[in-house]
Amino acid sequence: MPDLLIELFSEEIPARMQAKAAADLKKRVTDGLVEAGLTYASAGAFSTPRRLALAVEGLLAESPTVREERKGPRADAPEKAVAGFLRATGLTRDQLEVRAEKKGEVFFATIEKPGRPAAEIVAEVLEATIRNFPWPKSMRWGSGTLRWVRPLHSILCILSDEGGASVVPMSVDGIEAGNTTEGHRFMAPGRFEVSGFEDYLEKLRKRHVILSPEERAEHILSDARNAAFASGLELVEDKGLLSEVAGLVEWPVTLMGEIGEDFLNLPPEVLQTSMKEHQKFFSVKDPKRGQITRFVTVANRETPDHGATILAGNQKVLSARLSDAKFFWENDLRVAKDQRMQPWIDTLKNVTFHAQLGTQAERIDRIAALAREIAPVVGAEPDSAERAARIAKADLASEMVYEFPELQGIMGRYYAEAAGYTADEAAAAQEHYAPLGPSDDVPSAPVSVAVALADKLDTLTGFWAIDEKPTGSKDPFALRRAALGVIRLVLANQLRPNLKHVLLKAFAPQPADKLADAAKSADGEAKLLASTEMGESSFAYDEKEAVVLDLLSFFHDRLKVHLRDEGIRHDVIDACLAMPQSDDLTLLVKRAEALSDFLKTDDGENLLQGFKRANNILAQAEEKDGVEYSFGADVKFAETHEEKALFAALDAAEKRIEPAMKDEDFVAAMSAMAHLRQPIDAFFEAVQINTDNQIVRRNRLNLLSRIRTICLSVADLTRIEG
Repeated sequence: MPDLLIELFSEEIPARMQAKAAADLKKRVTDGLVEAGLTYASAGAFSTPRRLALAVEGLLAESPTVREERKGPRADAPEKAVAGFLRATGLTRDQLEVRAEKKGEVFFATIEKPGRPAAEIVAEVLEATIRNFPWPKSMRWGSGTLRWVRPLHSILCILSDEGGASVVPMSVDGIEAGNTTEGHRFMAPGRFEVSGFEDYLEKLRKRHVILSPEERAEHILSDARNAAFASGLELVEDKGLLSEVAGLVEWPVTLMGEIGEDFLNLPPEVLQTSMKEHQKFFSVKDPKRGQITRFVTVANRETPDHGATILAGNQKVLSARLSDAKFFWENDLRVAKDQRMQPWIDTLKNVTFHAQLGTQAERIDRIAALAREIAPVVGAEPDSAERAARIAKADLASEMVYEFPELQGIMGRYYAEAAGYTADEAAAAQEHYAPLGPSDDVPSAPVSVAVALADKLDTLTGFWAIDEKPTGSKDPFALRRAALGVIRLVLANQLRPNLKHVLLKAFAPQPADKLADAAKSADGEAKLLASTEMGESSFAYDEKEAVVLDLLSFFHDRLKVHLRDEGIRHDVIDACLAMPQSDDLTLLVKRAEALSDFLKTDDGENLLQGFKRANNILAQAEEKDGVEYSFGADVKFAETHEEKALFAALDAAEKRIEPAMKDEDFVAAMSAMAHLRQPIDAFFEAVQINTDNQIVRRNRLNLLSRIRTICLSVADLTRIEG
């Protein structure tokens, strides 16, 4: 079985595209080979700045011969039908076989597709792959029609076995496949021949090319750590930057340089961001002081002066970059200290948040008012929460954040501290954006939590009010992320807000001109609790009601996704959502976790079956009799020991479940329910419900109603599957 080696050699491929390009090359080529009948043992794809490579081991030497039998028209069918069948199969009439079937004689064709050599198939598949490669951006060059990410210089394509290697004959836009490639652009220029993957790998390394991006990344990380450790410092690791830098070099050489004394007092985040974004440098910090003092850069070549010239040039460019950062920092500090950031806050009056939702300043007013409302729920002082909300986004107008948008919030914290705000208020400027993703840390400081909730709820209610909701996979305003952020803030801090009430408050200042459209698209079948305080509003009650309920349903959907990731089944969540206080997310999750654990036990599973049996019998009887059996069960009409035992068990369970539910001790309530399993099982084994004695029958149906009522007081078990 031969092995296949492919290399597509070009000008430098952008680092961000390399990993996907290697995966696309592997998938398209191997899928094409298998589809043509060529199976293989294993395949691996690789990338460097100048090449994509694919090694396939254990490839079949040729595709197998394939026989296909195809049924055609009846033998007495019209000539046109037979002619069409012949064209489809590529056969002549005398090559068809006539077979007798129930409805008469039918033509059958046996089509044989002979196997083809691997080289022929590889040439077809590779040419199709190259011509239709899914680059995010591509270009043409010269007079050809081929499109590639950068000009493609050569194609290496060889099949090798014990007898040696042979070039797969093919040509793409005038580029003939061969068995040669090039080494490092500067350290080993010139072409050389290869005879297989191992030979290719060894000769590339001798010519200063490390083919594997993972190996290059590990080499960079190890050398950078060692260089920092040797100086008593610590490397600030960055996986994203490491991956990017590994895609910029074929022969990584790490060099450590110093940051000018004038810049050491800049915030470490500024130094790190500037060096990463502009220079692709790794930061090196003094672990004792937490200060970034040096940097690591990665060169693509070794030099006689061991990188001294490269470092000098990098330090010169870095000084210019950091001079700009220092200028921004000092200017911003003066605005923060002397004017408490007021000029930036005023500037936000001219910055549009959304055409239908007003300016950033108007949005900040809404967030501040909502943060004040939320503050008591999260244990924050209302005045402090409002102040924090009013300055939380001021840094968006600062020079530093204009230059480095990724520093928003971080710089806000520095500037708020410089302006004299409390540590909690300053921290809120940074922490109110969190959590941004499912793995981000969740703020716990009350002021930060109040502002974070207000920020996300204003975003959600605003876009719901103008009917700009996520659809399918489209979520341009990251509303799913905002909803998940609210959920995680509530659950992580064990908060108990009345979410319906909070949403009503958040909706009140939102624009009302499109609310009717939003209400029409909302699911408003359920009704808000009559006791819900409506608050001030510029739009009608029924419209607000529908939109609030629709947004609450959206929260429930996101909560389902969150809890499914935690291992809780969707039907368990539905059973808990159907209970009162479903807008209390902390209570909802507490109930769902207890029910989920309960149903995993034998008692829970068997009790569920007993409940469903009781509920089904009761539902059928109520439909047949046209009455509701919901009261009046009396132990004096009990005829059997099992019947009396069930009465006693239900009395005991009610006494335990009722106080447990009031205390929100769902584990205790489930435990009390578990004690019902045996008496319910024994009751159904020993007792006939639909007896001829109508008094006893009604009493037993009312007894089943007690089972249903007690079980449904904990969760809506009718929604549990199975």
